[in-house]
Amino acid sequence: MAAAGLAAGAFAAGRATAAEGTPTSGREDAFAFRGAHQAGITTPAQDRLHFAAFDVTTGSRAQLIALLKAWTDAADRMTQGLPAGDVGPTDGPVDLPPDDTGEAIGLSASGLTITFGLGPTLFRDAHGRDRFGIADRQPAALRALPHFPADVLDPEKSGGDLCVQACADDPQVAVHAIRNLARLGFGTVAVRWSQLGFGRTSTTSTSQSTPRNLFGFKDGTANIKAEETDAVERQVWVAPDDDARAGWLVGGSYLVTRRINMTIEVWDRQPLGDQEEFVGRTKASGAPLSGGTEFSEPDFTMPGSQGPVIPRDAHVRVVHPDSHGGARMLRRGYNFVDGSDALGGLNAGLFFIAFVRDPDTQFIPIQNAMAKSDALMEYLKVTGSALFAAPPGAAAGEYVGQALFEA
Repeated sequence: MAAAGLAAGAFAAGRATAAEGTPTSGREDAFAFRGAHQAGITTPAQDRLHFAAFDVTTGSRAQLIALLKAWTDAADRMTQGLPAGDVGPTDGPVDLPPDDTGEAIGLSASGLTITFGLGPTLFRDAHGRDRFGIADRQPAALRALPHFPADVLDPEKSGGDLCVQACADDPQVAVHAIRNLARLGFGTVAVRWSQLGFGRTSTTSTSQSTPRNLFGFKDGTANIKAEETDAVERQVWVAPDDDARAGWLVGGSYLVTRRINMTIEVWDRQPLGDQEEFVGRTKASGAPLSGGTEFSEPDFTMPGSQGPVIPRDAHVRVVHPDSHGGARMLRRGYNFVDGSDALGGLNAGLFFIAFVRDPDTQFIPIQNAMAKSDALMEYLKVTGSALFAAPPGAAAGEYVGQALFEA
């Protein structure tokens, strides 16, 4: 009962209300869906997540395009705090299903952003078939991620033809968004897997404080911030000369997801000093072990009593941009707790999300380095993995992904 009460309290946190059917305004409450780039990437990270990957069940190109149009229209409405459909959950004919499920009645937009992605199997399925006539436009970088050392992947929590990331400051608003998009997709797509997340584990704006992950450490100190416009251009958005086959993706990005289970109970038994050496930062302030404040650059040459003060296998050293040609990622991860496992331990961890311009140079080398030499890997188990291409934003009258199908 205590666990149930805690979950209910967490679910209700951050609830905001508005008059039914009234669009909300204000930067902190509603973000525009349409624009040059999709919202939900550089947008200040919200507190709650509902992420879903879908398999396309139709072989019809026309039906797929119709779905993307319907999803775009519904996302545009819901991010304004409006129902998913024009009629709404209560005003339609009594002998027909409503065009909105209704659980968001009375709730505001709550900062909802909806971000769409296209998986490699949308271009060529598991049998190599080009179901929708787009295989020749598949970017070279858009392929299944490698199986990294220490991965224990569950196929039912990996991959997908399409994905939707719904982030909001109210969990019910995020769930409502995914529920209604899945409803609109009935007969065209089926949910492959989904993930709920709480407590963002990254900071995407300088206006936000650094959050903590389930190990209790600050997470995302060195994350790319929206205000770093030069870094965003270099490291996040696909550029015109990146891939001749991917002109439709210019202004978009690549979306990496990794479901990372943490061995919480084992970690909790480690001495504080060991925890800090595994991470390379202090648990209290997040400052590097070499000294300073949270945002001080680590000094990897500073000697300690038994080698460098920041150990060679410390996480902050292994993933630092200086070790990877300056490569950085824009992370938007979330904590998750999915009950308990068969042994009574928490089925919990980090649902890692990152947006990068090129996964081949910005994600894969860093993940390989982590898998081989990061001290934290002893306490992590990757159970899900996927890569998607997130198209650029849709202008008025357009649908997400339109350039892929109609250029």
